[in-house]
Amino acid sequence: MPSPKQMESIAELTLVFGSLIRRIRAAAPSELSDLSWTQKSVIVRLDKDGPASAADLARAEGVKSQSMGTAIAMLEKMGLVERKAHPTDGRQMSVVLTAKGKTIRKNTREAKHTWLAQAVESLDKKDQETLFAAGEVIKKLVDL
Repeated sequence: MPSPKQMESIAELTLVFGSLIRRIRAAAPSELSDLSWTQKSVIVRLDKDGPASAADLARAEGVKSQSMGTAIAMLEKMGLVERKAHPTDGRQMSVVLTAKGKTIRKNTREAKHTWLAQAVESLDKKDQETLFAAGEVIKKLVDL
């Protein structure tokens, strides 16, 4: 059982992570600011993994098929994704990023990385090393 001091540190760490995430998001272009978490995750997943069925996206994101259908419909309406016939199974449809979706994803990723790189550069070398070492520990937490 964590001590009261550890619990206090954990609470502070949670606040710091939340603040960092909000600051990184604020660095992104506003084109995606009105999207839900699910919609943003779909864009990231399609960019990373390529075309997927709506059912596969729903399973990957842990949402109901109906919710994923709604998310995809909104992304289609915005011109960020489109549905195309599956290359080997004509009965299925794949969701793919459009050129506009790819561009917005690229611009968003670059803006976030640029802000974070500049912020890290403002730290002294010792703090940079500590930060990157902490990143390795955080990866271990994520994988638990």
